[in-house]
Amino acid sequence: MHPNDISAQAEAIRTLLQDARTIAIVGISAKHDRPSHEVAHYLQRAGYTIIPVNPAYDEVLGEKCYPNLHAVPVKIDIVDVFRKPADVMPVVEDAIAVGAGCVWMQLGVIAPEAAQKAAEAGLKVVSDLCTKIEYARLIGR
Repeated sequence: MHPNDISAQAEAIRTLLQDARTIAIVGISAKHDRPSHEVAHYLQRAGYTIIPVNPAYDEVLGEKCYPNLHAVPVKIDIVDVFRKPADVMPVVEDAIAVGAGCVWMQLGVIAPEAAQKAAEAGLKVVSDLCTKIEYARLIGR
């Protein structure tokens, strides 16, 4: 990859994170030692409105937890996906249906077909990166 491509990608991610206000954390866990919980807590402390999405819980990190993206009553800027790659396509379909701005697949979540579908629907797509790590690296407050 050309160095300018890396800079352009970093700048696009920085802009995405700076413009976003609401982040739905799909697959969030209420267990403190799980990456999804740690990332959501970090993003919450950074000033984002986090929206937990997991049918197993009523509340996570003091926020109402929703069973799916369709149940979320506010506009979602980023859908942060903590699911196995095989489970990403239905999340992408829901993200498209609710008009989310971006699908962000966490580290290790690589689902090319789902990413392509999201991009073709006009959503921004980030794959195999961590929102917490990228926020710290690019904005770092």
